Amino acid sequence: MADVVEFRPRRKTEPEPLWREELGRSLRAIREDRGDRLVDVAERAGVSPQYLSEIERGRKEPSSEMIAAVTGALGIDLADLLGSIAGQVRRSRPVAPAPVGRPAGPLLMAA
Repeated sequence: MADVVEFRPRRKTEPEPLWREELGRSLRAIREDRGDRLVDVAERAGVSPQYLSEIERGRKEPSSEMIAAVTGALGIDLADLLGSIAGQVRRSRPVAPAPVGRPAGPLLMAA
């Protein structure tokens, strides 16, 4: 007679955040922390307030030139912003469970 094999449904994992969403959240948080109005930052960056709003809401995928213009208007370093966003994406990434029946860490084998 055959063995009964337990069926384990896959765990639902949250999708990784989109980079543009993390960028938008970061830009909005910086702007709000500084007490800047959206229209003022947009004017200094040379973009429309509507476009900046769409960037902050993660709706637009801005070019590198646009990101540089907005960071310049906020007076922040582009490299620092990008490093911060990379850290946020890393922290929010779901951790995959170890495969069943296999050790989670390194394995040393001796002959």
